[in-house]
Amino acid sequence: MIGGYNHNFRYKEQMYHVQTEDSGVKKSEITTLLYSGGTVLARQTISYAELANDELLSGCVESRMKDQHKQMLRQLKSGHYDGRIGEVLGDGSQPEKQPEKQPEKQPEKQPEKQPEKQPKHDEPPETAQATTTVMAIDELIFAYLSAGR
Repeated sequence: MIGGYNHNFRYKEQMYHVQTEDSGVKKSEITTLLYSGGTVLARQTISYAELANDELLSGCVESRMKDQHKQMLRQLKSGHYDGRIGEVLGDGSQPEKQPEKQPEKQPEKQPEKQPEKQPKHDEPPETAQATTTVMAIDELIFAYLSAGR
């Protein structure tokens, strides 16, 4: 099994990905896929079963992979897949573009509200206030161990 080829290719202001891979000797196929944003737009698969016993199998498969990969890139560039791209992704001429980000409107400043005056209480509020106790690590460990008894 031979490692594959991957290329990102910009066409009509849209990014496409072409991937070619070998399925291995058991299946003996080379597959090339054309993607746009994770959507498969085209697939080409050829068999190399006739080369299974060839001593130069690895070199032959690699050469076929390169050729098939380049062929799909050329076909994309020449407009061969424009119809398919339109069917799958949008208006028929090119993939849908991501909408451009519009600048966010800044909220209008509201006049600052004056804090309401709270009546003074002589007594503390009924809700308990959390207190923080600082302990040395030795004290903390001792307290933890003592609580378990």
